Amino acid sequence: MPDYFPVEPRGCEHHAQKLFACLGGEATAKAHDLEKAGLLESVFPDVKFKATDENAAKLVAEGTDDPNLPKPGDNPLDECRTLIAYYKRCCDRELKKKKNWMLTEPYRVQEEYRYSGPQK
Repeated sequence: MPDYFPVEPRGCEHHAQKLFACLGGEATAKAHDLEKAGLLESVFPDVKFKATDENAAKLVAEGTDDPNLPKPGDNPLDECRTLIAYYKRCCDRELKKKKNWMLTEPYRVQEEYRYSGPQK
């Protein structure tokens, strides 16, 4: 995903809404299937996922050829690959325009609204 995600610049509403719908639908369903089978991988090295559905984990471990079962190494974002490309192309073009510059500007969060972690 691009660094500017999840902005929705004017002119890219159609591509952004289709991508957001895919992320909320097919990609989330794929991630849940991977989680059930215990195949979900974390970006953090110290976080390990356990299978939440033993039957799904057993079917995946047996290596059945069922196309509905997730495979090791599957990426949930593969379901939205073309939509991500359209969104990125549109945003790269539209964010250069003056009407959308505000979306790329960094903003400062006031100190009282910042998360400082657990209080000791």
